[in-house]
Amino acid sequence: MKNILGLSLLLLITTVAYSQTDNEAYTDDDALFIKEIYNTALTNGQAYNWLNYMTNKIGGRLAGSPQAAAAVEYTRQIMDTMGMHVTLQGCMVPHWVRGDKEMARVVNSRSMGTIDLDVLALGNSVGTDKLGVVAPVIEVKSLDEVKALGRKKIEGKIVFFNRPMNPTQLRTFNAYGGAVDQRVHGAAVAANYGAVGVIVRSMTLRLDDIPHTGSVIYNQLDKGVEPIPALAVSTLDANLLSNILAKDGTTDLFFKMNCRMLDPAPSYNVIGEIKGSEFPDEIIMIGGHLDSWDVGTGAHDDGAGCVHAMDVYQVLKRLNYKPKRTLRVVMFMNEENGLAGALEYAKQSNAKKEYHLAAIESDRGGFSPRGFTMEAENAVFLEKSKKAISWLPLLRSYGLELEKGGSGADISRLKGQKGLLFGLNPDSQRYFDYHHTPIDVWDAVNERELQLGVAAITSLVYLIDKYGL
Repeated sequence: MKNILGLSLLLLITTVAYSQTDNEAYTDDDALFIKEIYNTALTNGQAYNWLNYMTNKIGGRLAGSPQAAAAVEYTRQIMDTMGMHVTLQGCMVPHWVRGDKEMARVVNSRSMGTIDLDVLALGNSVGTDKLGVVAPVIEVKSLDEVKALGRKKIEGKIVFFNRPMNPTQLRTFNAYGGAVDQRVHGAAVAANYGAVGVIVRSMTLRLDDIPHTGSVIYNQLDKGVEPIPALAVSTLDANLLSNILAKDGTTDLFFKMNCRMLDPAPSYNVIGEIKGSEFPDEIIMIGGHLDSWDVGTGAHDDGAGCVHAMDVYQVLKRLNYKPKRTLRVVMFMNEENGLAGALEYAKQSNAKKEYHLAAIESDRGGFSPRGFTMEAENAVFLEKSKKAISWLPLLRSYGLELEKGGSGADISRLKGQKGLLFGLNPDSQRYFDYHHTPIDVWDAVNERELQLGVAAITSLVYLIDKYGL
């Protein structure tokens, strides 16, 4: 709370200071142009149409899949048709496949009998053998609890991680961050103590029968320890399993899945660019990640971010705006289970000694925009955020705020270039209802909310391009 109040005070002081000392923060013409941006995005935006094709014609776009390759070509063509200079930046991505539908069931519990559970294999997980796994279940709330129980109580068991996201967190991404370690690292930690598998409560605040997938990472495995299979279970069935354990003391669980990791596959970041007329070496980048999980069609995560980014240029072009600085739109590949695209982009950008004056990522869904979070190296943040904060009176007319916070997984590695990084910050209350699920589909996205996101990003891009930071 102290940090929030301190930041709010800093923003207020800085805004007042700019209103008193910087008459060039913005002009009336800027207010009129931003109004035209909103009018155009809401009446002639293309994001929703593009998202329709990406989700309903192409589908889920897991890295290495034919659908991911189709999305690369689709977005390349869109940007090429708009007149951008388009390049495909190669990267090798992990190629994980889900295989046949996974299954799990409680076996002959004393209180409930045999019950099938709603589950999904976690991305990057190893599979079971053909016969599956049957073992007693032990419920835990944290990675530390596994370590405290030790090998004597964990060995031969299926570890059930059942720590819910914290519903008292107003910022749902904070609730997610406070719970997701059990999904990401639970399998490795449990394997170190002899577990034969893990089942993890889905990362959502909602109680429903929809399991949420997501990545598991085995980098915490002790030397010589083999990875074990990992499943996510819906929140309703997580509660059911917990209740059975409370009543019966113990129960057995069976699960089976034949997911596997194949050899790495070639893929691409899609990069569209328009050179600036006055400051071509200063890059303003807008991006989202093109890949998604396979169980839905990745509408909010992150089809919305991709079409946001492309529509920013479409709106500016429709308004005959000629950028002073280089505008670059990037469709990153493999954010979900490896970040290969982000790593390759940062590597090549740094090797070329490029300078991203600003990078803006949209990867929090297509909901109504509430503003932007900002991050940079400490000294850079104090210097460059002041200019952005001076535009708050303009942005607040559209319900947008600026605050210190993370930008996004795909652009955070550009921080060393000493620019200012932004993350679009939509209303997050419903995001984790859809995140990594079969219901993350096109009709879960509201057209007007999506286009408002385009308008918000375009307005920020316009101000950065005109005034710099």
